[in-house]
Amino acid sequence: MRLASRGPTRQTSGRRSLKLPEVLDEIGMSRSAFYRMRARGKAPRCIKLPNGQIRVRRSDLDTWLSSCEQGVD
Repeated sequence: MRLASRGPTRQTSGRRSLKLPEVLDEIGMSRSAFYRMRARGKAPRCIKLPNGQIRVRRSDLDTWLSSCEQGVD
């Protein structure tokens, strides 16, 4: 049985973008705390879509998480 294609996927060339609730769930942070970090330039790189939604590339989140681990022993 063949499944019908539902159009182009959102994963282009292995680049997955996460919605803000997915990011917040993964890092265990509230939306307001995330926006405070973002205002201070301490959050992972974000993409703001024309409709105002925020996305974070999986690779940018992983890089940001790695940079946070460097000071922990």
